[in-house]
Amino acid sequence: MTTMTFEHGFTMDASSIKFGAGMTREVGYDMARYGVKRVLVLTDPHLADSPPVRVTLDALRAHSIDAVLYSEVRVEPSDLSFKDAIRVAAEGAFDGYVAVGGGSVMDTAKAANLYATYPNDFLAYVNAPIGRAEPVPGVLKPLIAIPTTAGTGSETTGVAIFDFLEMHVKTGIAHRALRPVMGIVDPDNTRSMPPMVAACSGLDVLSHAIESLTALPYHRRPAADDPGKRPAYQGANPISDIWASKALELVSQNIVRAVQEPNNDEARANMMLAATYAGIGFGNAGVHLPHGMSYPVSGMVRSFRPEGYAVDRPIIPHGMSVILNAPAVFRFTALVDPARHLDCARLLGVDTRDARPEDAGELLAAALIQMMKATGMPNGLKDVGFTEADVDRLVEGTLPQHRVTKLSPRPAGSEELRQLFLDAMTYW
Repeated sequence: MTTMTFEHGFTMDASSIKFGAGMTREVGYDMARYGVKRVLVLTDPHLADSPPVRVTLDALRAHSIDAVLYSEVRVEPSDLSFKDAIRVAAEGAFDGYVAVGGGSVMDTAKAANLYATYPNDFLAYVNAPIGRAEPVPGVLKPLIAIPTTAGTGSETTGVAIFDFLEMHVKTGIAHRALRPVMGIVDPDNTRSMPPMVAACSGLDVLSHAIESLTALPYHRRPAADDPGKRPAYQGANPISDIWASKALELVSQNIVRAVQEPNNDEARANMMLAATYAGIGFGNAGVHLPHGMSYPVSGMVRSFRPEGYAVDRPIIPHGMSVILNAPAVFRFTALVDPARHLDCARLLGVDTRDARPEDAGELLAAALIQMMKATGMPNGLKDVGFTEADVDRLVEGTLPQHRVTKLSPRPAGSEELRQLFLDAMTYW
């Protein structure tokens, strides 16, 4: 009989971050420091002629860098859209990459960089059990990420998420080598963000932070058999706790203002900071059930079209698909770690001084539901087109998401997931 060995250490990884209004103008200087001569600039069609993209191209060319624009990134990318960007990257002989956009753009840039640098069949690096989760062989080309939303924190993480169309589910690629060398976090770049985009991206930040804080502690995760196999998502740890806690505090103070007052520069800047803080937190600790359950929710969309998203197909935005599951999940996970869940509720402004441990899940869920209402979110999964008849397929799409579901502090198998999806159908 073998005894399971648990992890006894954790690592701290983060991209270099440059923050401030107007800092996009320095991307040419920053990229030139890496000796780069030819760069692929990735964005989506709706940003192709936007000020952030124009400033980026001008700044790169001012430093004698050959900048080629690829503006066909798909919002909520798929394996097919990843492959198109990979083809362009592989054919272009680029020695650097710049991503200007939201999480979809930054994740696409990571994938293009990976497969152009280390060609392989597509499922080689994709997370198991959908893919083979092969380790990245070495260092990638320099990638600078310039977010235009305050949500994913992808400028700080080694994760790239996409829709795997064959299975109607989201999955991804996760490895420290994918992390951008720098994130340029410029609040000026969120000026044109519609309120619903601000709400969805901001609530993604919120869930990143709570999931990071409530994830399985790193020392309760089975140890890897060698250091090179230690996952990027390691479980909650003392350093990730600091970043996630501050992110949660900033979101609670700023998200409603950022959504309802688009010209509030302070709120927008603080939400961008919160996204970066949360990205550092969950990029090292990981997320768990709200994200794992969100992937089939997005992948199984039928006809839902959110206001403010300029896309020609039905989508359930990532942040929306995450937050629709979150209240149900945190009621469930609070039973095994009420102190952490109460701390999250306190950071969201809830008076927890007289709270009992058994109150933790309800207090945190109620705070989230209040925030969902204030930011115009749908009232649960039914409002985006799902019914009880969809639950079995939603469970089926969640079960392969081992990278995140195994970080839940309370294990959730098929029956538990089924009840969680039922509980997430309607909240008020």
